[in-house]
Amino acid sequence: MKEIIQIENLKFCYVREADQISVEAVKDVSLEVEKGSFVAIIGRNGSGKSTLAKNINALLLPTGGAVYVKGFDTRDDEHLWEIRQTAGMVFQNPDNQLVSSIVEDDVAFGPENMGIPPEEIRRRVDNALKAVNMYEHRKKAPHLLSGGQKQRIAIAGVVAMMPDCIIFDEPTAMLDPKGRDEVMSIIRNLHKDGITVILITHFMEEAADADRVIIMDKGEILLNGTPVEIFSEAEKIRDLGLDVPVVVDLADRLRKKGIRIPKNIIRTEEMVEYLCQYK
Repeated sequence: MKEIIQIENLKFCYVREADQISVEAVKDVSLEVEKGSFVAIIGRNGSGKSTLAKNINALLLPTGGAVYVKGFDTRDDEHLWEIRQTAGMVFQNPDNQLVSSIVEDDVAFGPENMGIPPEEIRRRVDNALKAVNMYEHRKKAPHLLSGGQKQRIAIAGVVAMMPDCIIFDEPTAMLDPKGRDEVMSIIRNLHKDGITVILITHFMEEAADADRVIIMDKGEILLNGTPVEIFSEAEKIRDLGLDVPVVVDLADRLRKKGIRIPKNIIRTEEMVEYLCQYK
C-alpha cells in the first residue's frame, strides 16, 4: 500500500462544556498520506489540526467519515493496537508522556507493554536514545533535564516502539530556539531514515522542511501543496491570520525593491546562496 493513512470525509464534533453546544471541529476532511512522506499541518488555534492528528492516532474517533491507518479502520477496537503501533504520537508537553524516574526506563515503557523480549528492548532503547542524542543521559532522572531534552526523551519513547509513522503535535511549542532546532534536527533525521512524519506546528520555518504543507482553518483544509506552492500564496496565508516564513517575507520585500528573487526560495540557506550570487 502506497498510502499509510487514508482519511475519507472525516467529521468530528464535540459538545462544549460551557454552553453544551455541539461544535464541529473537523468538517468533511479527506486526505491521503504516503508512506515515507513528511507532511506539515499548520493553522491557527482552533483550526482543527490537533483534532485531526488525534483522529489519526485513534485517541479520538470520527463522528462521521472514516480514518484508515495501514488499512485498519480506527473505529475497529480489534485493531487499535496495530493502529497505535503504526502511528505513534509525540505531544506538545513532554511531561505528559514521561512516566518513569529514570530516562532509559521511560524509553523502555512502550516496548515492555508490547511484550517485546528483554534483550530486544535493550537494543531498541539504546538505539532510540542514540537517535535523539540522549544516550549519555540514560541513567538520569527526566525531571532534571531541560525542556528540549525531555522532548527528545519523549520522541525516543515513541521511536523505541518502531512505528512506521510519527505524529508530532506541536512538539517545539514550549521550547526555546535552541531546543526547537535540536528537536527539528531529530525529526528531519527520522524522516531521512524512512519514518513517515506528520508535523503539527505554528512555526512556518518548520513547515518549510516538509514535502507537503496543509493549512487548516475552521476545521477545513484550505491549502494543500508543496511548500513552494503554499508559500507563494503569501497574501492568502496572511489573510488567514498566519505568518509566512521570514525568508518568504524578506523575498516579498526585496521584490518590491526591484530585486529579482525566485518564487522557489523559501529557506534561509537558499536565500543566502542566491544573494551571494546575485548581481
